[in-house]
Amino acid sequence: FEYTILTLVAAFLIFPFYLLFVRSFMTEHDNQLARIWPSVWTADNFKSIFQESNYLTYTLNTLKVVVINMLVVPIAASLCAYSFSRIKWKGSNFVFMCVLSTIMIPGTVLQIPLYVMFYDFGWIGSLKPLIIPAFFGGGAINIFLMKQFMLSIPKEMDEAAMIDGANVFQRYLMVLPLCSSILIYVMVGTFSSGWSDFMGPLVYVTDQKHYTLAVAIYQDTISGSTLGTTGLRMAAGLFMMSIPAIVFVLYQRKLVDGIMIGAVKG
Repeated sequence: FEYTILTLVAAFLIFPFYLLFVRSFMTEHDNQLARIWPSVWTADNFKSIFQESNYLTYTLNTLKVVVINMLVVPIAASLCAYSFSRIKWKGSNFVFMCVLSTIMIPGTVLQIPLYVMFYDFGWIGSLKPLIIPAFFGGGAINIFLMKQFMLSIPKEMDEAAMIDGANVFQRYLMVLPLCSSILIYVMVGTFSSGWSDFMGPLVYVTDQKHYTLAVAIYQDTISGSTLGTTGLRMAAGLFMMSIPAIVFVLYQRKLVDGIMIGAVKG
């Protein structure tokens, strides 16, 4: 009985995604008839959004932001975490508490100050507000997770390296490969948040040629210019959703390992 209930609940939850998939491959006639299975399978909706519209450029803009963030955030966060967890310096605990306290600040409170700051820098309209802040750690939660993970690594490794004459940066490079699980976890989380980020590009990116996918789909949907039909909207939504889904499936085991190891050892 329990499995029957769970199967029904799963089918109920999956049904919207099923409709999204099949309607993206339907003709507009089938969509207007509200069919749940296409009479003819067609990829014209996908061809239209990529060949006739500017969605290839929007995809490249999104990938540019996401890839740079994926590379920079783990490195910046691990550097901060190594300093807090492996190096003794005066006031490190107080500074770490200040960094950690920023988690409690709502993002909406920072929007106006950040906009003013980026405007003074001359960054409004470009992708710089979405890329350059990643060089500062990508958020306190990433620094916290990496710090807790690094605390589980025996400090005798650092002491042995110091005896061999290794400097601070060399010791950091020695510890970094041992943090592969948490690094992958941060990278995948950065990819997911960057790919689906809507508010950031909507506020800071005012030039259409720099639009990311999330903003482009929103603007084209409300205007009805490019995504004027149901099939085009479904195709755009399916493409937007499919990339994070594929990444999650590929790295699901690594994500679970990163969470479990961080929770147990931290």
